[in-house]
Amino acid sequence: MRLAKVSLRLVLLSNQLKSHIMAKKKLENLSFEESLTELDTIVNSLEQGELSLEESMALFERGLNLSQLSQTKLQVAEQKVKILVEKNGQQQLTDFDLTADNPTLDESL
Repeated sequence: MRLAKVSLRLVLLSNQLKSHIMAKKKLENLSFEESLTELDTIVNSLEQGELSLEESMALFERGLNLSQLSQTKLQVAEQKVKILVEKNGQQQLTDFDLTADNPTLDESL
């Protein structure tokens, strides 16, 4: 039983360390996959319930920002795919203005 508690604590510390390391990287520099990985780490840390209120609030805020950033990146990827499909297989990507559809999106980046 004691060994299981020690193992669980090590996993928790590992997750917190990963979260702390990722937190130093600016959001706009994260790839979509890195954002999802960090978001998963944040959710796991918050679900454990062993963080202080201040730590929990900071992680929750970062998680919200990561979620918004990931949604934006996903929308950009979906739009690029749509543009490719509409061009009947032409392999040239066209830039588009995502903020034209959602003017508040530009403010969150």
